[in-house]
Amino acid sequence: MVMFEVNSSRQDPYKNFKFQVLWEGQAVAGLSKMSAVKWTKEVIEWREAGGPSVVRKLPGRTKFEPITLEAGVTHDRKFLNWAEQLTNPEGDAAMSLKSYRKDVTVQMHNLQGEKVISFVLERAWVSEFQASPEMDANANAVAISTLKLEYEGFTVQHSEPTET
Repeated sequence: MVMFEVNSSRQDPYKNFKFQVLWEGQAVAGLSKMSAVKWTKEVIEWREAGGPSVVRKLPGRTKFEPITLEAGVTHDRKFLNWAEQLTNPEGDAAMSLKSYRKDVTVQMHNLQGEKVISFVLERAWVSEFQASPEMDANANAVAISTLKLEYEGFTVQHSEPTET
């Protein structure tokens, strides 16, 4: 069985620490962690009246699980600027309906840094933003901010490069 179409001699799956998140064509600075891209299908159970006592199951609504991005606190304002699209101090009427949603691309890379798979999160928007971590003077850690994104679907794009 050939696991990789282009690289038929490759046997190892890709590692999860080589990734990049982009929106508006630019990489998010300081990104260190991202939760999984995932959907679940609700199950509709029904049984026919007067029929056998068998519960039948049908696929129902699809739910796309939110993702959480974690990045070290830097002077890059991408997280903050996007989060502020939904929290305008002038109220909802001042909110930009045009720019609060973005397509977000998650790229996985091989060890040589070449893109192998991309996940495009469609019509993503910020549902939660944590500007600063809990502060601890005794900690030996990087300050992390988080951004939780909701999205309406995703596509997977394979771009396996030839490895040498």
